Amino acid sequence: MKFDNPEDIIQLTPHWKGERFPNGRPKVDGDILRRMRKITLEEAWGPLWHRGYTFQFEGDFKIIHPNKVMVGRAVTAVMVPKRPDLHETLLQYGHEQEDRKGFFNQWVIDTLVEDDVVVVDMFDKVHLGTYVGGNLSTAISTRTKRGGAVIWGGIRDNQQVVEIDNINVFYRGSDPTAIADVTMVGMNTPTRIGKAICMPGDVVLGTPSGVIFIPPHLAELTVVQAEKAQVRDVFGFVRLRDSVYSTAQIDAAWDVDLWTDFINWFETDEAAAEYRHLTWTKELEDARNAQRSGPQSDVRL
Repeated sequence: MKFDNPEDIIQLTPHWKGERFPNGRPKVDGDILRRMRKITLEEAWGPLWHRGYTFQFEGDFKIIHPNKVMVGRAVTAVMVPKRPDLHETLLQYGHEQEDRKGFFNQWVIDTLVEDDVVVVDMFDKVHLGTYVGGNLSTAISTRTKRGGAVIWGGIRDNQQVVEIDNINVFYRGSDPTAIADVTMVGMNTPTRIGKAICMPGDVVLGTPSGVIFIPPHLAELTVVQAEKAQVRDVFGFVRLRDSVYSTAQIDAAWDVDLWTDFINWFETDEAAAEYRHLTWTKELEDARNAQRSGPQSDVRL
């Protein structure tokens, strides 16, 4: 086996058609990451759930900065309990064949780049399962700039880690012990985090509610649909305050007249300025088709 193998990563992410890192990991555009930081977890969850991606969220974490949103591209790792023969074989292989330094967790963190988030299955181990402490969290901060870590296991040096402002860390528990009796069996492979699955290159969105892993080929669609939901809500609040429409009209499928009113507002009101990269051709056409054929449900995903 090889750690961080480009052929494996490309094989496992065939739906991604965009740019990749040298190791084959999907590289979602930085503008998508920037926009992702402005959406809620529920807005990201909807488009995934309705496309069959129903195991992308895990919420049972402690959080170093509970009110800080974290967004980045996943770098994954899978750890298992130590078995001496396997442990010695893989550690020796990494050192001698791939020229890696230190222990397994250091191998992963040494590969991080800007906007990365390390995502680690430590099989919920906390005692002797502290994947990062003050030093490695500082390395994550330096390398990723604004990324962080999602660890299904433990961390240590919390008093030091909490002082690092530019990243976030989602973890299961704290312990003063160092990492021990674990072996890495996968790097940038499919990784289980609680009841969720994360793939290398997934967009990681960490919020006060928990973490959702967004497949790279769905990242732009997720952001666009979230932004459309946001700006429609802004319009709806304005029109409801002015008593122009009822809540039933705002919450139901919009007819052509309401869509026309919305688009006129969207193109002229300052409150919509940051959303003007969005287009509404399909929505207006769907409303016209619905008007010709009769009522149909409005699914806002």
